[in-house]
Amino acid sequence: MPDFYVYMLQCSDGSYYVGHTDDMDARLYQHENKMFPKCYTAKRLPVKLVFVEGCSTREEVFTAEWQIKGWSRKKKEALIKNDYDLISLLSKKKFTKKIIG
Repeated sequence: MPDFYVYMLQCSDGSYYVGHTDDMDARLYQHENKMFPKCYTAKRLPVKLVFVEGCSTREEVFTAEWQIKGWSRKKKEALIKNDYDLISLLSKKKFTKKIIG
């Protein structure tokens, strides 16, 4: 069983919240019951757990959380669907030609 979890919640307004915890059940309860009134999710209830993945170390979970937080909405939705081909496609940089002259 993993020691840490990175997770994503879908809020009532359709936005996504990404976080980490060492106790998924307790953290979900905290979100659902406004245990932290200033938390992003407190004003966007109800929330739905749409993604969770276990991590072995605190460093690994922090890295995963910050990586996912930086992703576009489309990329987060691909992760929720476990569509790793789309994640890869969305990760490729797109360059446009510039005419110099």
